[in-house]
Parts: sequence; structure tokens; C-alpha cells
Amino acid sequence: MKIMSWNVNGIRAVHKKGLFTTFVEKHKPDILCLQETKAEQHQSEVDLEEYEEYWNSAKKKGYSGTAIFTKDEPISIVLDFPADILKKYKLEDKYGDPNTEGRVICAEYDSFYMVTVYTPNAKDDLTRIPLRHNGWDKAFLEYMQKLEKKKPVIFCGDLNVAHTADDLARPKENDGKKGFTKEEREGLQNFIDAGFIDTFRMFTKGNGYYTWWSNFGGARERNVGWRIDYIFVSKKLKDKIKNARIHPSVMGSDHCPVELEISL
Repeated sequence: MKIMSWNVNGIRAVHKKGLFTTFVEKHKPDILCLQETKAEQHQSEVDLEEYEEYWNSAKKKGYSGTAIFTKDEPISIVLDFPADILKKYKLEDKYGDPNTEGRVICAEYDSFYMVTVYTPNAKDDLTRIPLRHNGWDKAFLEYMQKLEKKKPVIFCGDLNVAHTADDLARPKENDGKKGFTKEEREGLQNFIDAGFIDTFRMFTKGNGYYTWWSNFGGARERNVGWRIDYIFVSKKLKDKIKNARIHPSVMGSDHCPVELEISL
């Protein structure tokens, strides 16, 4: 099974460039998870006959949003955080409620859960660090652990954090800045400490492997980037993983897709 995740930064924009359908036809993922769709399903002109589509769009028009395109119909689909987790964690701040921004979709299959997530970023002035550190990251981890009690979990998406110094081209210059604060990195480390596996790092060590580049200064051409898009799996699935890749040559967004090949 091939699972792919891509922050498209506007599915309509990528499709208008003629790059979305050609990407799907070339790579033929069994499950494709998208972030930052910036559209509602009826606004998308993408029509892929082989796939069922499940969308979670933000209440705010043209903002955020996630989607799952899948060849096999899931048993169930759940959007956003469950009510019990929302009661426990304060997710709303001065910027609004991220639980209304279409950031999480959970698809249940026979032998696993598939979750796509678009994590809120910390903002340039770090004013959303309290939301990330005390709310979102803890709530999402608890949600994944809750699912894991029933079936193994695969979760993927734009987590808006580089985990280690190897995950961005300029760690010294960006230490303490958005996406590379100790709070955000700790939040991601907590998933690893809980047993979830960063699949890309099973196969590839070191730096130079990135999934997002600034649109300024020729950053992508010079590969001055960040690895902030991930596919994690429950430890129970480790022996089923065949490969994990990044696809920096796929254009259309400021992010590139990531891939997991797994026997399920």
C-alpha cells in the first residue's frame, strides 16, 4: 500500500497549474492525504474516478482545510477532535478556534486508522506557542493514543515543526524561531517517546532532506528548506514498513509530498 501526504497550499491553484492530476496519475497512491486545501469540496474541479473523497473544510473561506482521497472506502470518517478531548484542552485563542479550521480527518479501515493533520503554526512572533505547547500538541497526541488502543495508527501531514537540527538547512539561524522552538520540538518528541515512528528517518539519516521551502530568495533551487511534513506510524506497524520517501521534484506548492510504502 502506498500512502502519500501533501500540503498543496490551495488545491484549486495546483489543479489550475495542471500539476495535481498528473501527480496522482504518476504516483498512484492508494491513500492521498492533503493539507491546506483552502477550498470546500464543491469548489474543487478535481475529479478522480478511482478515489472516494473526504473533506474537512474551514469555516473561514479559502483557509486551511484537509482532505483524504482513498481507493478503498473507509469504515468510518471522523472530522476534528472528539468532544471529550475538546473538553480537556483549551484550543481557542485570540486567533480563533483551530478545531473549526478543518485541520483533522480520521479514516477508519479494517486494520488501522489513517489520520491527516494540519497543525497550526506558532506565528512569527510566537504568540501561538501556548496554544501549540499546552493545547494542540497534547490534544492530538492523546487523540492518537486513544485510537491506538483500538487499532494501529498512521498519521501524517504538515506538523509545522522541524524535529532536529538535521531537519532544516539553517538550524543555528532559526533556533528559537517559529517551527524550531524548544516547545514545538518537545511536542513532536513526545510522539516519539510515546512509541510513534518517524518513518522517513527509518531509511534516511542526516540533513539535506526537506519538504518546505520559502518562496523567496530561490530557497527551493538552493535547497534551503525545512522538513515539517511527516508520516508517523504506531510501533506495531514497524515491521510492515517497506520504504519512506520525500518527493522534492513534485512542484505546485511550497511543500512537496511525502510517501510511505507499507504492507497492510
